[in-house]
Amino acid sequence: MGRSFEELVAEADSVPVDGWDFSWLDGRATEQRPSWGYQRSMGERMAGAEVALDIQTGGGEVLAGVPRLAERTFATESWEPNLAKARALLEPRGAQVLLDADEPPLPFEDNTFDLVVSRHPVTVWWAEIARVLAPGGTYFSQQVGPASVFELVEFFLGPQPEEVRNGRHPEAARAAAEAAGLQVLDLRMESLRTVFHDIGAVVYFLRKVIWMVPGFTVAEYLPDLRRLHERIESEGSFLAHTTRFLIEARKPLS
Repeated sequence: MGRSFEELVAEADSVPVDGWDFSWLDGRATEQRPSWGYQRSMGERMAGAEVALDIQTGGGEVLAGVPRLAERTFATESWEPNLAKARALLEPRGAQVLLDADEPPLPFEDNTFDLVVSRHPVTVWWAEIARVLAPGGTYFSQQVGPASVFELVEFFLGPQPEEVRNGRHPEAARAAAEAAGLQVLDLRMESLRTVFHDIGAVVYFLRKVIWMVPGFTVAEYLPDLRRLHERIESEGSFLAHTTRFLIEARKPLS
């Protein structure tokens, strides 16, 4: 006999959710990865860079996973529990991790970096990226696309308006990058399967990815969680679709 709704929810509601490590979900949820392999591709660029910046590094897990950092590597993070994790991972490798509010201006001089990277930034301040990039430098980022995991979002919040569903569109990113004076070198998007195998996985995910269902708490959404638990028990899983896009842009030499 499987674990009860109450047991699954209580466990998922009590585990820490700081950092950007989703290993607690192993065996409980699966997420298809984009074909371009962001961490590998970012690592290739990082190895050839002299001065690099990772914006919104989270707990530093993605940057720490590349084989070789740039000769001088910096990272920024706004949430202090993540900041401590990132410093523990990255400072032994020579990177400097700064507390930053994720609002302009970035705490760096103009024309500083030949590489700026960011995985799943909440907000992209394109003018700031263009400012801190050195001429010829590149921005390389994997971002959340439109209507990502919206099967889950709309289960809890109901149908969302089209302007919300179409937010974070890659073509909007292209336009914003170009408006900041950058040349877009690569832009592609994929829709990927995300499967939740128990209600605990859903609770953990919504506690960690706080912008999916803003203000989510177990107490607030208990009836919906119970309804979704019964659906997962009946159907075996809950399927949603994650959208991701890759963008690479360069600052002109002149």
